[in-house]
Amino acid sequence: MRVLHIVTGLASGGAERQLLLTVRNLPAHQHCEVLTLTNPGAVAGALRADGVPVHDLAMRGNRDVGALPRLVRLIRAGRYDLVHTHLYRAGLYGRLAARLAGVRAVVATEHSLHPGVIEGRPVTPGVKGLYLAAERLGRTTVAVSRQVEGTLHAWGVPPARVELIPNGIDAARYAWPAGERAAIRRRVRDGLGLSQGSWVIGAVGRLVPGKRFDVLLDALRELEGPRLVLVGAGPERAALERRAERLGVRARVLFTGERDDVPELLAAVDVLAAPSTEETFGLGVLEGLAAGLPVRHSACPALDELPPAAAPGARRIPSDPAAYASALRELYDLRAAAVRSPVPAPAVARYDVARAAAELGALYDRLVPRPASAPTGAAPGA
Repeated sequence: MRVLHIVTGLASGGAERQLLLTVRNLPAHQHCEVLTLTNPGAVAGALRADGVPVHDLAMRGNRDVGALPRLVRLIRAGRYDLVHTHLYRAGLYGRLAARLAGVRAVVATEHSLHPGVIEGRPVTPGVKGLYLAAERLGRTTVAVSRQVEGTLHAWGVPPARVELIPNGIDAARYAWPAGERAAIRRRVRDGLGLSQGSWVIGAVGRLVPGKRFDVLLDALRELEGPRLVLVGAGPERAALERRAERLGVRARVLFTGERDDVPELLAAVDVLAAPSTEETFGLGVLEGLAAGLPVRHSACPALDELPPAAAPGARRIPSDPAAYASALRELYDLRAAAVRSPVPAPAVARYDVARAAAELGALYDRLVPRPASAPTGAAPGA
């Protein structure tokens, strides 16, 4: 089976990293290629390193309709059995192009949908209308959490057209043996210019308003001693740097930019802080738990669906500076006794990427049945 994944961009965001993990773990008979409408960033490089063909459509913006014929031609030339789109713009152009190219099996994953917000932007009547019109061009929309599933139903997408397949994480990538973790911690801290004895708060995500990293900067002003490492790129970086300067904490904040070594970076910090209130799954929270870190977060639908005992290292707190200052100060005061959990929380096993990829692969097989004589092996790979 030939599968084309179409995504809006391939910077190192949550949806993009999830696509990378999915392609790596789909059954071997599902040969994948990836097309990005724009911005072939760090994830594009990782896919190519894995041997996955990556196409760049080089769209100039949301209204670059001249890209549609190019996309149709590429899909026809690739003779794909199934097209799978990710994120809003890719969903609009990709589903239409797939249908025009004659592909009947069209799937979309909804990574970031709230009742009034999609991918951090307000949902206007026009945005919602376009979304629903494009949705009808596909066969199935995959919801990454029950929260997303509920929003799709509330918008009028029939339940029969929605498939719940939670995101997954590569837990083994974050669980270092104790000795190896200590060596990685020293190496990464040296590379970042952090002293080995400093206590470091980590935060990972796109630098956009919805992630609310300004809350951490405000909280840092109330704390003496801790450092903050912000991992990610985005349009808010300059504003966050100015805010840190204004608050007098700029010297204690490290902006790393986009990185593809998040597991190593998490080995070098002491706590993960996630003040976003607009999460549809909470991938970063689960990655922090997989790394054995204490996690303080403000939204994680993936954990909301599980009993509290499934994530003993995580605590949900309000997304305001006072709450984060208090929670982080408590951990900082206990730092001498703080020990990473050597065993990932049960929630981590629940959301293992192998399970998610197997469920998605089964969906592909239902939409594009293989001939009866086809081999049934399903070794991991692209």
